[in-house]
Amino acid sequence: GPGPVPAAAARAVRLDLRRRAGGVLPGEHAGTGVGAGLELAQLRPYVPGDDVRRLDAAATARTGEPHVRLEVPERLLTTWIAVDVSASMGFGSAARLKSDVAEGVADLLAGVAVRRGGRVGLVACGTDELRTVAPRGGRLARVAVARLLADGVATDGQRGATTLADALARVARLATRPGLVAAVSDFRDGGDWARELRRLGLRHTLVAVEVGDPREAELPAVGTLTLVDPETGAQVEADTRDRRLRRRYAEAEARRRAEVRAQLRRAGARHVALSTAGDWAHALARELGRR
Repeated sequence: GPGPVPAAAARAVRLDLRRRAGGVLPGEHAGTGVGAGLELAQLRPYVPGDDVRRLDAAATARTGEPHVRLEVPERLLTTWIAVDVSASMGFGSAARLKSDVAEGVADLLAGVAVRRGGRVGLVACGTDELRTVAPRGGRLARVAVARLLADGVATDGQRGATTLADALARVARLATRPGLVAAVSDFRDGGDWARELRRLGLRHTLVAVEVGDPREAELPAVGTLTLVDPETGAQVEADTRDRRLRRRYAEAEARRRAEVRAQLRRAGARHVALSTAGDWAHALARELGRR
């Protein structure tokens, strides 16, 4: 599993996301008109029909006439999380699987989303169909997110698997108001996720959490291996003692990572790279805190 999340790291993620998102987290934007909130909009004399629970004791005592307090209503926003549960997310050679890290990130972001009455929705891709958690708030929102992700990842080479682009396109249809959209993936599927992310970036604040594993960066020299592409099921035999092969592999992976970074930058997403090795929660807080 994702392992324990230190309280300090969780608090840091909350503060950093609030700053990075420019105030789009729940309760940070003022709605129109007056209503329930924290910021005072108006103090006025009581008139029949007003909610007596809004009587302001201090103003009433000061003027000798009943006064009601009206606040600027908070505009509660919905955070959407697109999580990749394709077969490639089931890989891990270090402390945990990539899917474990993704599960922990989704839970932590869901906790941030529902603070002060906000809501969180989730779309999981990589299996034969998209799975969606409808937006909701409170503790049950985190329970629903955890329950969906507990189903695990897709099997290797699953035919007709949904892509991250499919998940982001669904989020674009469902997210009718501006908010925070987080994509949690290894960004290795063949879908046009970059186009969908740029589309979302026109209206929403974006956070892209890329989850990787140390063994994906370079091949170890351990002799002949039979390797399987988890996304397609294709197999290839490789002699990892070949230095040229290992160099070409490392160069190709470096180019792929550079292209992912470039695509995320063009979409305007805040890019966070996490690994299955080490403390992903502290790494998430540290990366979001960088200027």
